[in-house]
Amino acid sequence: MRSAPPASRPKVVAELVLITVLYGMYRLGRLLANGNLSDAFANATRVWGWERAVRLPHEASVQALILHGEVLQKAANVFYTTVHFPATIAFLIWMFGRHPAHYVWVRRTLTVLTGAALLLHLAFPLAPPRMVPDFGLIDTGRLVGPSPYDEIDTEGLANQFAAMPSLHFGWALVVAIGLITVTRSSRRWLWLAHPALTLFVIVATANHYWIDAIVATALLTLALLLVRRPASPARPASTTPPTDASTPPSDPSSDRPEPASGLDPGRLPAPPVPPVPANPLAPSTPSAPPAPSVPATPPTPSAPPAPSVPATPPTPTVSSTPSVPATPAAPSVPPQAVPKAPLSPFLRCEGSPDPA
Repeated sequence: MRSAPPASRPKVVAELVLITVLYGMYRLGRLLANGNLSDAFANATRVWGWERAVRLPHEASVQALILHGEVLQKAANVFYTTVHFPATIAFLIWMFGRHPAHYVWVRRTLTVLTGAALLLHLAFPLAPPRMVPDFGLIDTGRLVGPSPYDEIDTEGLANQFAAMPSLHFGWALVVAIGLITVTRSSRRWLWLAHPALTLFVIVATANHYWIDAIVATALLTLALLLVRRPASPARPASTTPPTDASTPPSDPSSDRPEPASGLDPGRLPAPPVPPVPANPLAPSTPSAPPAPSVPATPPTPSAPPAPSVPATPPTPTVSSTPSVPATPAAPSVPPQAVPKAPLSPFLRCEGSPDPA
């Protein structure tokens, strides 16, 4: 479904006239659908059989949840009789003031849904389950009150034989869808609790069948397909300037001033300490003259490189000395006998034999 361009807020007087005309048509349709009792009860028997054929939950099982106390029954009856119209009107007023384009969309959707429902009321009158004793359901409105209906109401605005589709559920679903569309909260889906609670109430009080809510949902889906939805509200503009996809994001730390050399990059230099003002009563001490600057020593000229020494040529090889013939060995001299010298009489020991 395409989105329609945003529209300006409609005129208040024109809207009041239009709503008055639509309300008159709604009341006329409800009155025309009244009075055909035989068809209404015959259709109730058919609908009851259809629900049992497709195995939908029995309405009595839902009504049993509120039959344990009178407080729950009264609360369900009050919700059924007082929430339907006021909630829808408050929703339309809020949409008119806050979202005029979506207000027009919602008003047109409600008009299409209600018109289709009135045509179905004329073609298929249906008695509610609380009016058929064979179904075993209790009319909680007549039991503990309050009830918007008389015993058999064929002249008032509240047509008891216009059960299909359920406009209670259809309008509640429109309210939820409209609020989900115009809000951006992550909890906006909780608005679906309103039609869910409405469905529970209309079944528990035996005013509608399950099929009444199913048909209302189908008609609303058709209305949403026919009515063009306006553009969704724009999100708040971001203060961050758009960045090129090819340009890498800048590092926030790069905007800090560069630290001085020799300092830790993670720490900024401490702020300078302000000078302490001199005491005017203290005698001034003459400052020492600055020391004369010593001229820098000129650099020593580097010594020239030493000349390279040529390599010593290799020494020629000296030929070996010729071998000298060996000298013949001298003839061996036989050893001569050496005579023994006589021992001295002082060295002669007692008992030694006297040499001959």
